Amino acid sequence: MSAVSSFAPIEGDSVRVLILGSMPGVASLNAYQYYAHPQNAFWKIMEEILGISATADYKKRVEGLKHSNIALWDVLESCIRPGSLDTAIDMSSAKVNDIKALLQRHPGINVICFNGSIAEKVFKKRVLPSLSEFSGEYIRLPSTSPAHASMSFEKKVIAWRAAIQPII
Repeated sequence: MSAVSSFAPIEGDSVRVLILGSMPGVASLNAYQYYAHPQNAFWKIMEEILGISATADYKKRVEGLKHSNIALWDVLESCIRPGSLDTAIDMSSAKVNDIKALLQRHPGINVICFNGSIAEKVFKKRVLPSLSEFSGEYIRLPSTSPAHASMSFEKKVIAWRAAIQPII
């Protein structure tokens, strides 16, 4: 079994939205970049919503998120997972990130968006019980993963835009 670890959060100075994935996939881990798989729609959706070019240098895409007051992280800090699928995560090995500390650093966060159902499920079970002082909104969004191909790109953009654009 392969033990994997997530990255440090992307966070700017005046964050209002936190987007949480579950754990980076193999392509992202190898590139050391969030959402590096070429078929993952995350950066293409950010291009549609925020105007951040999906083909720009990774550093510029990260700066675009920060400029848009969006933080990006994963619910899990580490776990055992063969391959890239969230369904392959060995939950008995899963350790969560210190999301409470991130929220304390950024009291302006009033919305937490989940990139898919696994991120939301793990968050609600393993993180939410420690967040009694957070009074913001939680929104599960359709996964940007290529494994979630049952929803069209256009419908994903509509859902993500409705959640993020009013806040930023």
